[in-house]
Amino acid sequence: MPAKGSVRVAVTASRPEKKKARIANGKPLSATKSAVRRGPTTPSKASSKPKLIKPKSDNWSAEAIAASSAPHPCKSFVIVAGSYEKLLYGLEGSFPEPSEPSTSTAPVPTLKPIFIFPAHVGSVRAIATSPDGGKWLATGSTDEMIKVWNLKRRKEVGNLVQHEGSITYLGFPTRSTLVSASEDGNLALFRVRGWELLRSLKGHTGRVNCVAVHPSGKVALSVGKDRTLRMWDLIRGKGVASVKLGKEGELVRWNAGGTMFAVQAGKEVDLYSTDMKLLSTISHPSRIHDVRFCKTVDGTGEVLLVTAEDKKVSIYRLSGEEGKATIVAELVGHTNRVKSVDTIQVSMPAASGSSSTTTYAVTASSDGFINLYDLSAIPKSASDPPTPPFQINPITSYNTKGTRLTCVAFAEGEVAADIADLAINGKRKRDDDEDGDVSEEEEEDEEEQEFGGFEGEKDDEEEKT
Repeated sequence: MPAKGSVRVAVTASRPEKKKARIANGKPLSATKSAVRRGPTTPSKASSKPKLIKPKSDNWSAEAIAASSAPHPCKSFVIVAGSYEKLLYGLEGSFPEPSEPSTSTAPVPTLKPIFIFPAHVGSVRAIATSPDGGKWLATGSTDEMIKVWNLKRRKEVGNLVQHEGSITYLGFPTRSTLVSASEDGNLALFRVRGWELLRSLKGHTGRVNCVAVHPSGKVALSVGKDRTLRMWDLIRGKGVASVKLGKEGELVRWNAGGTMFAVQAGKEVDLYSTDMKLLSTISHPSRIHDVRFCKTVDGTGEVLLVTAEDKKVSIYRLSGEEGKATIVAELVGHTNRVKSVDTIQVSMPAASGSSSTTTYAVTASSDGFINLYDLSAIPKSASDPPTPPFQINPITSYNTKGTRLTCVAFAEGEVAADIADLAINGKRKRDDDEDGDVSEEEEEDEEEQEFGGFEGEKDDEEEKT
């Protein structure tokens, strides 16, 4: 019994509310530190064996692929790279004015730094840029936050607080949607308009390592620590199949045509058809960090870019539907492991007023260099691959002076003039706008007014390396 005059206080533990995606007003990208908002810090650790099947909807038809967003040649581009040191690098690539008389030498773009910014309180592990103009940038970190940036205005829009673990994957399957994955075992699908959480996809029993959205934009594959490959119907927002791989898939990628996908684990890359038939296995000599499908510049075939501990990017040419892979070239020039690679189609100006199209590859390495390569140098012959493989040097580089880079992505700059579907009478049309056209400036103003504030604690704890 309490003493006279004392007060008994009853303490009841309340169940925390279910977490929802939140986004906070941001600050402009700059070279100076800004206040960092901190999300939740406690990660949560979260099958049958059906055959991988196709959803009932026609996700795999040629019409669906043709209707999906294909890469377009652009006149300029932006490179964004993240690092263990929590820094975000932004480089603008542009071509010099063509000179007279014209020469057969392709013009070399210049890389100009446009921002260097401490984006997160943890290392940056995932980067994604939106297609058809490259307006949006999303970055994910070990601090469990997804940050959204407006690349056109070079401004931070805010934070998406949805996951309770490090962000492992980000991707824009279309201009209007963002997909994320995390160590908490969940995937999330956001609508760009208002940054609304559309679906939280649960099925993995451990960390999700990577997601690959089919070129049709309707289905996705994911791999994770639970050693399963899972398939998701993005239209209905649910899982439709899963397969036990027997090993932990670290990366999964679709090819451009949506007819084949790759699953990487350790030093191996397995190539599968859409009916889950194993076509071939690539056994690489060293630990792999990234893989990327890419069409050849001449359009005659497809290659697979493989970055690894061997300080280079190996280029495998894929032949036929059987997916036979033969190494034909190497992107060289780094002095440490290559962590990430991305590709983009560009339209190079000529003195005559015409232009030619090529494909660039950008790489990010632990040596601190961002290298740019012209993939038109890949040998054309598929029947007689060179031995040793043909070596391709970078056409230009950017030195971050020792920053350990983790990921890199291209964003479109000035889009080629022949892409008329991106603008109508000077106004950008939103994919999800049912009321008509809205100018890009009006759309951005509306979005910024809709965002609510969120205050969190700043965490200065350094990441263990």
